[in-house]
Amino acid sequence: MAFKKKSIVAILAAGGVVCTASWAASVSVVGLFKDKAIVSIDGGKPRTLSVGQTVQGVRLLTADSGSASFDVDGKRRTLGMGQSFAGGAQPGARQSVSLTADARGHFSAAGAINGYPMTFLVDTGATTIAISATEARRIGLDYKAGQAAGVNTAAGVVPAWRVTFNTVKVGGISVNQVEGLVMETGLSVPLLGMSFLNRMEMRRDGQTMTLTQRY
Repeated sequence: MAFKKKSIVAILAAGGVVCTASWAASVSVVGLFKDKAIVSIDGGKPRTLSVGQTVQGVRLLTADSGSASFDVDGKRRTLGMGQSFAGGAQPGARQSVSLTADARGHFSAAGAINGYPMTFLVDTGATTIAISATEARRIGLDYKAGQAAGVNTAAGVVPAWRVTFNTVKVGGISVNQVEGLVMETGLSVPLLGMSFLNRMEMRRDGQTMTLTQRY
């Protein structure tokens, strides 16, 4: 398995992320306290909510050390530590997310792998989703149990392992059982490759890219 050289080069120039989902937000709980909860919304950076506070359409109703209750699009959701809720599309509709290019024309996407938030660089030149060994250890992935492989980069062949991610989320889109690659070195930003993008309809309009889930 190989990546185009431009895929690795583009990592170094990746910029910020603007990501808006068409439907309800996804919420992951990463911390619980009395009347407060630390949450990741749509795979974004964890932030602290106080009871009664509303952020991105998510309102914290109650919280203690055991669980937190939220109002998400008018529905009450109760989550424990480490649990998440992915907002569903309206009946008959498909999930969609819009990404905005940075000044260099690169698209980034806030998302999560196996429930752990991270920001991807969209890369159609990457065969699969790819993350670094450091990221894999952060999310508790036993990547060395996967199939050993080598990846050709501008710096030579880098040790890597083929793995399968249980869930990959971008905005409100959630896909199960996605092929991925963990690279030992040479990768500083997670790549959102074709193992995920092949399940999307991709439409670009100027500086905006829209991903719509096929299945």
